[in-house]
Amino acid sequence: MDNEQNELRVTDRRRIYLDPQGGEEHVNAEAERPNLKPTYVEELEARTKAAEKQVQEVQARFDQLRQQLQRETDETRQRLNRSADERAAGEIAKFVSMLLPVMDDLNRAIDAASEEDAPRGPILDGIRRIASSFQSALTNAGVEPIASVGERFDPELHEAVDTEETDSDMDGRVIEEYSRGYRMGDRLLRPARVKVGRASQQATQSV
Repeated sequence: MDNEQNELRVTDRRRIYLDPQGGEEHVNAEAERPNLKPTYVEELEARTKAAEKQVQEVQARFDQLRQQLQRETDETRQRLNRSADERAAGEIAKFVSMLLPVMDDLNRAIDAASEEDAPRGPILDGIRRIASSFQSALTNAGVEPIASVGERFDPELHEAVDTEETDSDMDGRVIEEYSRGYRMGDRLLRPARVKVGRASQQATQSV
Protein backbone atom coordinates (compact mmCIF):
# COMPACT_ATOMS: atom_id res chain seq x y z
CA MET A 1 0.00 0.00 0.00
CA ASP A 2 2.78 2.38 0.90
CA ASN A 3 4.61 1.44 -2.27
CA GLU A 4 1.64 2.39 -4.37
CA GLN A 5 1.38 5.81 -2.69
CA ASN A 6 5.06 6.52 -3.22
CA GLU A 7 4.87 5.88 -7.00
CA LEU A 8 5.07 9.06 -9.14
CA ARG A 9 2.78 9.51 -12.03
CA VAL A 10 4.46 10.82 -15.24
CA THR A 11 2.35 12.21 -18.05
CA ASP A 12 3.89 12.27 -21.54
CA ARG A 13 2.77 15.54 -23.16
CA ARG A 14 4.71 15.09 -26.41
CA ARG A 15 2.64 15.27 -29.59
CA ILE A 16 2.07 12.00 -31.32
CA TYR A 17 0.47 11.03 -34.59
CA LEU A 18 -0.51 7.76 -36.08
CA ASP A 19 1.27 6.45 -39.11
CA PRO A 20 -1.48 5.82 -41.67
CA GLN A 21 0.57 3.00 -43.21
CA GLY A 22 1.26 0.95 -40.19
CA GLY A 23 -0.72 2.67 -37.52
CA GLU A 24 2.38 3.14 -35.44
CA GLU A 25 2.72 6.19 -33.24
CA HIS A 26 5.58 8.61 -34.00
CA VAL A 27 6.72 11.35 -31.79
CA ASN A 28 6.74 14.75 -33.59
CA ALA A 29 10.08 15.78 -32.18
CA GLU A 30 10.18 18.94 -34.28
CA ALA A 31 7.31 21.22 -33.66
CA GLU A 32 6.37 23.72 -36.31
CA ARG A 33 9.39 26.00 -36.71
CA PRO A 34 8.56 29.62 -36.12
CA ASN A 35 9.76 32.34 -38.57
CA LEU A 36 12.93 33.48 -36.88
CA LYS A 37 13.28 36.55 -39.18
CA PRO A 38 11.66 39.63 -37.64
CA THR A 39 9.08 41.50 -39.70
CA TYR A 40 11.13 44.71 -39.87
CA VAL A 41 14.00 42.80 -41.53
CA GLU A 42 11.67 41.61 -44.28
CA GLU A 43 10.46 45.15 -44.78
CA LEU A 44 14.04 46.39 -45.07
CA GLU A 45 14.83 43.74 -47.67
CA ALA A 46 11.76 44.68 -49.69
CA ARG A 47 12.66 48.35 -49.51
CA THR A 48 16.23 47.57 -50.56
CA LYS A 49 15.07 45.65 -53.63
CA ALA A 50 12.68 48.44 -54.56
CA ALA A 51 15.46 51.00 -54.14
CA GLU A 52 17.83 48.95 -56.31
CA LYS A 53 15.20 48.71 -59.03
CA GLN A 54 14.60 52.45 -58.86
CA VAL A 55 18.35 53.13 -59.11
CA GLN A 56 18.53 50.94 -62.24
CA GLU A 57 15.63 52.81 -63.82
CA VAL A 58 17.21 56.17 -62.99
CA GLN A 59 20.56 55.02 -64.41
CA ALA A 60 18.91 53.84 -67.63
CA ARG A 61 17.08 57.15 -67.98
CA PHE A 62 20.29 59.05 -67.30
CA ASP A 63 22.14 57.09 -70.02
CA GLN A 64 19.30 57.79 -72.44
CA LEU A 65 19.39 61.53 -71.71
CA ARG A 66 23.17 61.62 -71.99
CA GLN A 67 23.07 59.97 -75.41
CA GLN A 68 20.35 62.37 -76.55
CA LEU A 69 22.37 65.35 -75.31
CA GLN A 70 25.45 64.05 -77.12
CA ARG A 71 23.51 63.74 -80.38
CA GLU A 72 22.08 67.24 -80.03
CA THR A 73 25.55 68.62 -79.24
CA ASP A 74 27.03 66.96 -82.32
CA GLU A 75 24.21 68.27 -84.52
CA THR A 76 24.62 71.78 -83.11
CA ARG A 77 28.37 71.65 -83.72
CA GLN A 78 27.78 70.54 -87.31
CA ARG A 79 25.26 73.33 -87.89
CA LEU A 80 27.69 75.89 -86.48
CA ASN A 81 30.49 74.54 -88.65
CA ARG A 82 28.29 74.68 -91.75
CA SER A 83 27.20 78.20 -90.87
CA ALA A 84 30.81 79.28 -90.36
CA ASP A 85 31.84 77.67 -93.66
CA GLU A 86 28.99 79.43 -95.45
CA ARG A 87 29.96 82.78 -93.97
CA ALA A 88 33.60 82.25 -94.93
CA ALA A 89 32.62 81.23 -98.47
CA GLY A 90 30.40 84.30 -98.71
CA GLU A 91 33.23 86.60 -97.63
CA ILE A 92 35.61 85.00 -100.13
CA ALA A 93 33.04 85.29 -102.90
CA LYS A 94 32.46 88.94 -102.05
CA PHE A 95 36.20 89.66 -102.14
CA VAL A 96 36.69 87.85 -105.44
CA SER A 97 33.72 89.69 -106.96
CA MET A 98 35.47 92.96 -106.16
CA LEU A 99 38.52 91.78 -108.13
CA LEU A 100 36.66 90.70 -111.26
CA PRO A 101 36.51 94.23 -112.75
CA VAL A 102 40.32 94.25 -112.63
CA MET A 103 40.30 91.12 -114.78
CA ASP A 104 37.89 92.83 -117.16
CA ASP A 105 40.22 95.81 -117.50
CA LEU A 106 43.16 93.56 -118.25
CA ASN A 107 41.24 91.71 -120.93
CA ARG A 108 40.10 94.97 -122.50
CA ALA A 109 43.69 96.22 -122.51
CA ILE A 110 44.80 93.03 -124.24
CA ASP A 111 42.03 93.32 -126.84
CA ALA A 112 42.85 96.96 -127.51
CA ALA A 113 46.58 96.27 -127.80
CA SER A 114 45.94 93.31 -130.10
CA GLU A 115 44.30 95.43 -132.80
CA GLU A 116 46.22 95.74 -136.05
CA ASP A 117 46.82 99.47 -135.82
CA ALA A 118 47.82 99.40 -132.14
CA PRO A 119 51.50 99.41 -131.23
CA ARG A 120 52.76 96.14 -129.85
CA GLY A 121 55.71 95.45 -127.63
CA PRO A 122 56.80 94.59 -124.11
CA ILE A 123 53.81 96.40 -122.61
CA LEU A 124 51.34 94.02 -124.24
CA ASP A 125 53.38 91.00 -123.16
CA GLY A 126 53.45 92.34 -119.60
CA ILE A 127 49.68 92.81 -119.55
CA ARG A 128 49.16 89.29 -120.83
CA ARG A 129 51.41 87.88 -118.12
CA ILE A 130 49.53 89.83 -115.47
CA ALA A 131 46.19 88.66 -116.83
CA SER A 132 47.40 85.06 -116.94
CA SER A 133 48.65 85.23 -113.34
CA PHE A 134 45.42 86.81 -112.24
CA GLN A 135 43.38 84.11 -113.96
CA SER A 136 45.51 81.40 -112.34
CA ALA A 137 44.91 82.93 -108.91
CA LEU A 138 41.15 82.92 -109.53
CA THR A 139 41.26 79.31 -110.70
CA ASN A 140 43.21 78.24 -107.59
CA ALA A 141 40.55 79.95 -105.48
CA GLY A 142 37.89 77.78 -107.14
CA VAL A 143 36.59 80.48 -109.50
CA GLU A 144 35.42 79.23 -112.89
CA PRO A 145 34.38 81.27 -115.94
CA ILE A 146 30.89 80.68 -117.29
CA ALA A 147 30.68 79.39 -120.85
CA SER A 148 28.63 81.78 -122.95
CA VAL A 149 29.16 82.13 -126.71
CA GLY A 150 27.33 79.39 -128.57
CA GLU A 151 25.57 78.16 -125.42
CA ARG A 152 21.82 78.14 -124.89
CA PHE A 153 20.78 81.29 -123.03
CA ASP A 154 20.34 80.50 -119.34
CA PRO A 155 18.80 83.30 -117.24
CA GLU A 156 20.47 81.78 -114.17
CA LEU A 157 23.92 82.30 -115.70
CA HIS A 158 23.50 84.93 -118.40
CA GLU A 159 22.25 88.49 -118.44
CA ALA A 160 20.78 89.40 -121.81
CA VAL A 161 22.00 92.90 -122.62
CA ASP A 162 21.02 92.87 -126.31
CA THR A 163 19.46 90.68 -128.97
CA GLU A 164 20.12 90.26 -132.67
CA GLU A 165 18.26 88.54 -135.45
CA THR A 166 19.93 85.35 -136.54
CA ASP A 167 19.06 82.18 -138.37
CA SER A 168 17.04 79.51 -136.65
CA ASP A 169 20.15 77.57 -135.56
CA MET A 170 21.26 80.37 -133.20
CA ASP A 171 17.80 81.22 -131.94
CA GLY A 172 17.94 81.52 -128.16
CA ARG A 173 21.72 81.11 -128.07
CA VAL A 174 24.45 83.49 -126.97
CA ILE A 175 26.13 85.05 -129.97
CA GLU A 176 28.38 87.56 -128.23
CA GLU A 177 29.83 88.10 -124.76
CA TYR A 178 30.31 91.60 -123.38
CA SER A 179 31.72 90.62 -119.99
CA ARG A 180 32.58 87.19 -118.72
CA GLY A 181 30.58 85.60 -115.93
CA TYR A 182 32.11 83.69 -113.04
CA ARG A 183 31.01 81.27 -110.37
CA MET A 184 32.62 79.64 -107.37
CA GLY A 185 31.29 76.16 -106.84
CA ASP A 186 27.51 76.46 -106.69
CA ARG A 187 27.69 80.19 -105.94
CA LEU A 188 27.22 82.60 -108.83
CA LEU A 189 29.65 85.51 -108.51
CA ARG A 190 28.15 87.40 -111.42
CA PRO A 191 26.29 86.48 -114.61
CA ALA A 192 27.81 86.89 -118.02
CA ARG A 193 26.54 89.93 -119.91
CA VAL A 194 25.69 88.68 -123.40
CA LYS A 195 23.89 89.26 -126.67
CA VAL A 196 21.28 86.64 -127.53
CA GLY A 197 20.29 85.52 -131.02
CA ARG A 198 16.68 85.81 -132.05
CA ALA A 199 15.46 84.11 -135.18
CA SER A 200 13.64 86.36 -137.63
CA GLN A 201 10.01 85.68 -138.49
CA GLN A 202 11.00 84.63 -141.97
CA ALA A 203 13.53 82.13 -140.64
CA THR A 204 10.97 80.85 -138.14
CA GLN A 205 8.32 80.37 -140.81
CA SER A 206 10.74 78.54 -143.09
CA VAL A 207 11.38 76.06 -140.32
